[in-house]
Amino acid sequence: MSKIASFEELKALQAEERAKIAVRDGQAPNPANLAKHHVLVCAGTGCSSSDSMEVMAALEKQLAEAGLSAEIDVVKTGCFGFCSLGPIMVVYPEGTFYTHVKVSDVPEIVESHFKSGQLVERLLYEVPGTGTKATDMSSIPFFQKQKRVALRNCGTINPENIGEAIAHGAYQGLGKALTSMTPAEVVAEVEKSGIRGRGGAGFPTGKKWKFAAGYQSDEKYVVVNADEGDPGAFMDRSILEGDPHSILEAMAIGGYAIGAHHGFIYVRAEYPIAVGRLEVAIAQAREAGLLGKDIMGTGFDFDVDIRLGAGAFVCGEETALLTSVEGKRGEPRPRPPFPAEKGLWNVPTFVNNVETLANIPVIFTEGAEAFASVGTAGSKGTKVFAMAGKVNNIGLVEVPMGTTLREMIYDIGGGIPDGKAFKAAQTGGPSGGCLPASALDTEIDFDTLVAAGSMMGSGGLIVLDETTCMVDIAKFYLEFTQDESCGKCPPCRIGTKRMLEILDKITLGEGTMEDIANLETLAKTISTSALCALGQTAPNPILATLKFFREEYEAHIVDKKCPAGVCKKLLQYSIDADKCKGCTLCARNCPVGAISGTVKEPHKIDTSKCIKCGACMEKCKFGAISRG
Repeated sequence: MSKIASFEELKALQAEERAKIAVRDGQAPNPANLAKHHVLVCAGTGCSSSDSMEVMAALEKQLAEAGLSAEIDVVKTGCFGFCSLGPIMVVYPEGTFYTHVKVSDVPEIVESHFKSGQLVERLLYEVPGTGTKATDMSSIPFFQKQKRVALRNCGTINPENIGEAIAHGAYQGLGKALTSMTPAEVVAEVEKSGIRGRGGAGFPTGKKWKFAAGYQSDEKYVVVNADEGDPGAFMDRSILEGDPHSILEAMAIGGYAIGAHHGFIYVRAEYPIAVGRLEVAIAQAREAGLLGKDIMGTGFDFDVDIRLGAGAFVCGEETALLTSVEGKRGEPRPRPPFPAEKGLWNVPTFVNNVETLANIPVIFTEGAEAFASVGTAGSKGTKVFAMAGKVNNIGLVEVPMGTTLREMIYDIGGGIPDGKAFKAAQTGGPSGGCLPASALDTEIDFDTLVAAGSMMGSGGLIVLDETTCMVDIAKFYLEFTQDESCGKCPPCRIGTKRMLEILDKITLGEGTMEDIANLETLAKTISTSALCALGQTAPNPILATLKFFREEYEAHIVDKKCPAGVCKKLLQYSIDADKCKGCTLCARNCPVGAISGTVKEPHKIDTSKCIKCGACMEKCKFGAISRG
């Protein structure tokens, strides 16, 4: 692509590129030489791990052999969000949504869909409880309550084709900012939108930019936090994989607003697909003159580099991240001074996470008022969640702020598998908390979640059912934060270790009621004295589970039982003599010979020998073995 010399030239190019992909809007292509069908194949990490790239290669080969390559354009794209259905393939202009596509399905798709015009029914999504097949995304409940803003281009464009990004409006917001707004007006527009940072605490983005703009310095920096260390979180990764140009554009807008001419994207090296697509996008943007010197002939210079992180959770904290970018050990710094005053190499810097920046171009193309019209009074716009755990529809979900947990879990998530009861929703990752069934109608926004006893965090949403032990869940998150502690401050380094030791005692059946009091004292001490926000919020899962599920802690301590049947040392297996048929399967599969009995007679378990492996219960065909 030749260098774009002006904003007017960019607008003309957008119209030209838009015509090439008009078929994806259900429109007939204008020029006669364009493809009649566009087949979008998910190339995000999830689908790629399920061989979606092999499916794409097989499709291209099959189409070539059938002489259809000129009529059908096969497009690599980003994540569609419905990860449990991958690999996903969508055919335009029909919008046909195929799921779980395998290489072996490709010949049938070519023969039936492209040659005969017949849908491959078995690959369509079946709407639960209806028996009907959904032919496109709009017919699938998972997508119906979503509003894709940050994810607007994921699953829509080829992320390695800048022309497709431009066709969908990329760099239009930057052009508007550079040609018709002053830096102060850009900051004011972000403030007016009400957007808050999507990385955890929800600090107002416009205010952060205003602070950085207010400090005088010969050099300033824009830094993107793409570290994303929460277990199960993949929102930022999916945006980088599916729409990298939105982040580059937002960085340039931010650079213009605060007077910075250079930016860094700090991304974990465990995201090879995201890193690769960022590298392609940066090279394409430089070639097009959308990064580098004199962008669009406006005289504004801005360029971007990538810095790879080693995957330390603490580097998600902005001061630790900046320290790592500087080539030092990633450890947090005391604040103040804040990065807006003394950030990267001690000059004014703003740090925003990927999802926050993905929203910025929309604020300038659609207007701050339009952005602020979505969401709640204190939390504007949408939020992306990585929904996982004990829920039928696992995937990436973007909803307006104010959507309830019930809508998320039941309307979008499809409810709890196997008819089990919902128990809790864990939000905010290791820094968050667990909300009980009584909180299902809680609206999801920054302030409401905190008031309810949890937090938004970066957007992890883990659904837990009746088989989950809440003490074990608290222990799981504390194990993570204790292992990931950078060790710089004693409250986090030592305090989390002591709390973990107490939780170990409780799950082993060795706890006392005094341990609960000690947990609460330690938690409150750490939360008020740790150096950084990650240490300060490390006790949150314990405080939340004690608040809402204290009876489970007491059952572990007083009754020496795990109500959910999870904590191994507290389990006891028994055989119901009325149900036992004496088939001997349990005895034959017990690895330690703890089960005795004769054929056709009820068997017994010697609890002193039982190692609680569960092999007997797994093999019993008559439901005679239980644990409690």
